[in-house]
Amino acid sequence: MPNGNAAPVFDAILAQKSINTIRFLAVDAVQKANSGHPGMPMGAAPMAYVTWQNHLSVDPSSPSWPNRDRFVLSAGHGSMLLYSLLHLSGFDLTIDDLKNFRQLGSRTPGHPENFHTPGIETTTGPLGQGFANGVGMAIAESHLSATFNKPGFDVVDHFTFAIVSDGDLMEGISHEAASLAGHLKLGKLIYLYDDNKISIDGSTDLSFTEDVTGRFVAYGWQVLDVKDGNDVEGIQAAIEQGKAETHKPTLIRVRTVIGYGSPNKGGTAGSHGSPLGHAEIALTKDALGWPHEPTFLVPSDVQRHMGTIAARGAQKKKAWDRMMLDYAETYPQLEESWNKWNRGHLPANLIDLLPAFEQGSSLATRAASGKVLAAISKDVPFLVGGSADLTGSNLTNIPGRKDYQAASPEGGYFFFGVREHAMASICNGMELHGGLRTYCGTFLVFSDYMRPSIRLSALMKLGVTYVLTHDSIGLGEDGPTHQPIEHFMALRAIPNCSFYRPADGPETAASWVCALENTSGPSLLALSRQNLPTMNADVPFVTAMVKKGAYVVRKAGGKTAALILATGSEVEIAIEAAGILASKGIQASVVSMPCWENFEAQDKKYRESVLPSDVKVRVSVEAGITFGWERYVGPTGKSIGIDTFGASGPAPELYKHFGLTAENVADAVLSQF
Repeated sequence: MPNGNAAPVFDAILAQKSINTIRFLAVDAVQKANSGHPGMPMGAAPMAYVTWQNHLSVDPSSPSWPNRDRFVLSAGHGSMLLYSLLHLSGFDLTIDDLKNFRQLGSRTPGHPENFHTPGIETTTGPLGQGFANGVGMAIAESHLSATFNKPGFDVVDHFTFAIVSDGDLMEGISHEAASLAGHLKLGKLIYLYDDNKISIDGSTDLSFTEDVTGRFVAYGWQVLDVKDGNDVEGIQAAIEQGKAETHKPTLIRVRTVIGYGSPNKGGTAGSHGSPLGHAEIALTKDALGWPHEPTFLVPSDVQRHMGTIAARGAQKKKAWDRMMLDYAETYPQLEESWNKWNRGHLPANLIDLLPAFEQGSSLATRAASGKVLAAISKDVPFLVGGSADLTGSNLTNIPGRKDYQAASPEGGYFFFGVREHAMASICNGMELHGGLRTYCGTFLVFSDYMRPSIRLSALMKLGVTYVLTHDSIGLGEDGPTHQPIEHFMALRAIPNCSFYRPADGPETAASWVCALENTSGPSLLALSRQNLPTMNADVPFVTAMVKKGAYVVRKAGGKTAALILATGSEVEIAIEAAGILASKGIQASVVSMPCWENFEAQDKKYRESVLPSDVKVRVSVEAGITFGWERYVGPTGKSIGIDTFGASGPAPELYKHFGLTAENVADAVLSQF
């Protein structure tokens, strides 16, 4: 069931009227809000009109239809372009919503937010993110197509379109994502480049004079040129040519004029990020033959014309629904899997699938994570992911699973290359597409390279799992460039993230269960390079405790006189310190705190049971900055950690050098008596 359309014969007058409607909805909304970016919508309206009117298959009455085309406005500052299109094409976005642009609580915020507004595929604004998200969506389309399509049953067969800007193409993340997209030959990826040669500072000649066409050709893209951004027939022909190229992604370079039609601000940075002003709007409406009043005008013939987008989409959706009924009869097992993948259906016995860990055995938590992936992969086949060129270190590969490549899109393991930022954003795009859960791996210290994408995972409430290994000075000789110090707290500071630092194999398995069950935000697993002893081999019990975020792993022999709080590899040290204290007559309980966020979500009674308020002697120990631990140790407690950068040397020596020893922890407790 192909999504292509025969080339239409343009009604030039109606097309121009529709384009101007899009332009002036944007202009009027920005003016009413006294805030926003009118220039980009004014220049890009023709390419957006052609894409939506002639190519995009969407059903506004069913905005999450799995086989819809995806459209990404990577240049999210031009959000009124997208809001205008959504309104005109029949999505649940009213004129009143457009009039409420950029107001608190509105469905038309300053930058597109997929969780606020129907029809928006991803949250954009930080430039380059939408570019990489779209690559993830195209990857998801190809993987799901290879998995579920059968002759006569094109269950997944759609395109991913985007409008990208000069700023998007300057950002490093777009370079990373474009390179990978070309390597993977993503033929259903079509980007329209709004080449208006203006940025906030002025002409792009100030900083951006590279050969963009040559760069993308070198990446393996098809690059097409439309010399005039108002040439709707040229744009139409280029999109058709892009759809016909099945082995390369396509970049259509469209030469536009920012603020098109504005006599004094068109073609200048003056139309980029502020309202045109009433006088200039009047001149612009005169120049383009548009009525001054009423504002927010949508002519009835334009409404009918662009309403055909919804009618066309609804028809395709109905045909797809009919096909899926036949698919269910012909391929019942595949159809059942399709439904499970799209629901993210986890097996009821997920805990039973987890690997066993022998009491007292020793294993790095990165290795434990690899064991979990191997154990659950057959029962959670929609969990796909990979590593940023650290597969053998992150242990993210799944035995027996084929690699995803252009020649094997059915493969579910990804070699992202040294592209951390794009990797995370691409995983966001795959999750946004639907039908897949994603994970990706790198060293914890390199989370800095992908923090903006992690932040957007959290903002969009995407259940991406980040496997972040080599989580401390325990990685040893690689030294301070590779040793995370501030990273635990930096990642804990991101709202709606769950940061796990498991202390052994069972806690690692439990962290994976928590991550998979969490579909409303990302989970970050900080995992050790060095081996750690298994404290409690009862995985179901440990899973219940990790879900609570913190629990007592060593109870005091009598009345608790002190609390030692720790995470990850330092829990072992805390337990040894409690033994030293016991020999001196001090009874200390040890609390493992693998996930602060889970602990904070518990009721007061449980939190009090773990951290009794009447126990004032408290010490925390964690191989990172001590900032933040005052929340739990209080004003009189002590925190042992590392408030400098690390050093190069064998891990055991480093732990002694930085005072991360049982003796030092015990002394910190004793000093409070």
